Amino acid sequence: MARNSQQLTQIQSEIEQSGGKALSVTVDGTDPASVKAAFEQVSSQLGAPEVFVYNAGAFQKAGILELTPEQFEFSWKVNCFGAFLAVQQVLPAMVERGRGTILLTGATAAVKGSAKFAALAVGKFGLRALAQSLAREFSPQGIHVAHIIIDGMINTQRVRAMVSEAEEHTLLAPEAFAQHLRSRSVPAGLRRFAQTYWQLYQQDPTAWTLELDLRPAVEKF
Repeated sequence: MARNSQQLTQIQSEIEQSGGKALSVTVDGTDPASVKAAFEQVSSQLGAPEVFVYNAGAFQKAGILELTPEQFEFSWKVNCFGAFLAVQQVLPAMVERGRGTILLTGATAAVKGSAKFAALAVGKFGLRALAQSLAREFSPQGIHVAHIIIDGMINTQRVRAMVSEAEEHTLLAPEAFAQHLRSRSVPAGLRRFAQTYWQLYQQDPTAWTLELDLRPAVEKF
């Protein structure tokens, strides 16, 4: 699922070429009706999800007096509200089965509100709180909820264009997330967090992780 249908088409093609099955669904994660319709489409064609990963994010760097109400609200909706809408769609079937995994991607801003990062921090703080509340409510029912803090920028072409002066060792290496999943059966666009997220999915219920931090060794925290 994503707002960009072009990106989805490419990823779906890579999955299908490797022998997998995929469904592309465009959705506005901030709109309850759009989210509901998207998951109805998934359930009708692929069945109820057993794993849900929320990777959406919105970033607006600006001071409190510079942010417009619309910018602040949009950032909160993408970073937090959309996850709330989505988990409401996947939880009923997970509870009925007595198992399921929900993985929510956070950021440094989930634990630290910095100057000019209020729009991001409020949403990411909220996402972290949502993960904690979900885990305490649904872990006893067999649902594993984890919040992953990505403390740093991932070394992708887009990021390098944004921070061209950054040295390579200060960025998160995509291959570090997926060293054992580098076969061509895993689409390149999905490799970034594959290893870490896969390990969280495989964890035994006797030793579930609620929160995990990932950062370069040189990152200050």
